[in-house]
Amino acid sequence: MKKILLVITTMLLFCMTLNAETYRKHRINPHPITATKFKLTDVNGNYIKTVDLTGKDFIVVSVREPGSDGQMYAVDRDGTIWWHGLISSGAGGGKLKDEHGKLVPEGGHETSSGVFHILVKRRFHMSKTHPDPSGIDNMDFELQFTQDGQALHLGNTAAMSHGCIHVGRQDIAALFKWAHVGMPVVVMRGHYKQFLNEEVNQFKEDIKEYDVERGERSDIK
Repeated sequence: MKKILLVITTMLLFCMTLNAETYRKHRINPHPITATKFKLTDVNGNYIKTVDLTGKDFIVVSVREPGSDGQMYAVDRDGTIWWHGLISSGAGGGKLKDEHGKLVPEGGHETSSGVFHILVKRRFHMSKTHPDPSGIDNMDFELQFTQDGQALHLGNTAAMSHGCIHVGRQDIAALFKWAHVGMPVVVMRGHYKQFLNEEVNQFKEDIKEYDVERGERSDIK
């Protein structure tokens, strides 16, 4: 019995490792320096440039893959993360191939990394590539950010996608109302949650200071 359990455990660990390796490398990779600044590197980790979104409203997506948050963040122009929510992203399985000296994605269901902009904003939409057999719209609250159709939209956050970002109803409704065509969308691998934690901790400190000041004023009266 122990041998059988050992074999099953080994197989599960192997499958988990294999699954983690099915996500391909990406040609452009944003790395947050601060809540509003991102260093971009290429597929080999070489520096490309720094993108500064200070003073702009923008969206950050840390994809749902090992080593990332699986969250979307709405960042106001003053650098405040005013909304965040659970997401799911591409199921993976792709690779990069060399095509005439240029790395081109092939196969799989990957969510692209990079700094994009919202191209299309549609309240109701049916995917042309993956239409729902029932005829019901399956990409409502669509915020499309790539030419090949990748978008944030209402979807099942418990299921991986064909490349889009699935967002829950409450979160996508708020995001859709706030977002506009042309808004930057940063899609990244890695963590962004640390900036949200910093905000929360700072807010707690501000509340403590406020309570102390209010107490001192009460004593004076």
